[in-house]
Amino acid sequence: MLASLRATRYPVEIALLLALCFFLPLLEAPKNLLWVAYVLAWVVNRVRAGDWGGRWDLWDTLIAAWIASGFVVAAFAGLDGQQWRGAGDLLRYGSVLWLVKRAGYPPRELRWVLGMLVASAVVGLAIGHGRIWSGLGKSGTLQLHSVGHVNHTAIYIAIMLGVCASWLFARWRAWRAGTRAVALAVSTLVLVSLLITASRGAIGIGLVMVLILALAWWPRWRAPAGLSAALVAIVVVGAIFSGAEVTQKYEQNLATDNVLSHRDGLWRVALSAWQRHPWFGVGMDNYSRITLERVKAWRAEAGRPYDEKRYFISSHAHSLYANTLAERGVVGSAVLAVVLLAWAGYLVRYRPSGDSPDDEWLVWGAAAGAWIVTTGAGLANTTLHHEHGMLAALLLGLWLSRLRARRAS
Repeated sequence: MLASLRATRYPVEIALLLALCFFLPLLEAPKNLLWVAYVLAWVVNRVRAGDWGGRWDLWDTLIAAWIASGFVVAAFAGLDGQQWRGAGDLLRYGSVLWLVKRAGYPPRELRWVLGMLVASAVVGLAIGHGRIWSGLGKSGTLQLHSVGHVNHTAIYIAIMLGVCASWLFARWRAWRAGTRAVALAVSTLVLVSLLITASRGAIGIGLVMVLILALAWWPRWRAPAGLSAALVAIVVVGAIFSGAEVTQKYEQNLATDNVLSHRDGLWRVALSAWQRHPWFGVGMDNYSRITLERVKAWRAEAGRPYDEKRYFISSHAHSLYANTLAERGVVGSAVLAVVLLAWAGYLVRYRPSGDSPDDEWLVWGAAAGAWIVTTGAGLANTTLHHEHGMLAALLLGLWLSRLRARRAS
């Protein structure tokens, strides 16, 4: 591996990216330091080579606008708090997307990056399960150390399930028995871990994602569609009849007339914040600054009724869309909407053909899975930020990099 790394065009740069991928779900400080080091190495290498990744294209404009929107929103935020830190988070994952897209890494290095993401997920899940079994985990829930809360961990795991499924679908027929066994074991660990989180949104979207990816593979290989449908059916039936935690959670919420787990109250808070600060919102990471007293005052200013029982306070809105509307207003929400629509449009338009190389299908599937989880789970969870935001952005960047190389050839 070291010999292969030394033989790459930018060995230090790719080593830093691999290290960033490894620590992404594991440790906070190394991850942040490695991001800075990777950006610096990337810039130094491009200055020396005089190669910045080709001509400016639509995605460069979208990424630049996306990153800039965070700072514009921060400058005009309706509340003062952590808006600049929130803009910094967007800068981190947006810059990773941008640099990886323009890096021009060859297929072998793209596989290294995906492999390191899988390896780090396995290590993180092993630690998480160990903490539960040993009693060291105070929350009693499965968590990736750097990702944190079980719902955010579930989002990260669901995206990684898409990577694992894509790798299985793309390479199964080329692998030997031993490699197949390892790949199945890793994929099973990821799937079971997702179920253990009991996060209804992430589990549901994760299973739907596997089915969608399997159907997308139809022109290339039809077996994944039937096998994935059978797997999802077994998981759903098993969860219902075994009394799995995710099923119990749903039944408990149903019995207390709280199917949305107070999300409707959170979304009303988000709507009130947006109505008060429609253009730029309250500022990224400032949703936690909203209090019931503020909501009451905003409603009174607008001459609208206020019933405290209809509102619920938390650190975020538990929805990508409601949270973005509240924190970034029309300006930030519009930019995000364009990015997500462009992402979907490119995935549909540039889906690999049946005879495309395995690597093209692999990175396409990983990017497609990231989009499905981000937008689908984003209906009821705040996706696309911090670790799972960087993961999704990185997977999109890997695919766009490969797509750029394919279109240039």
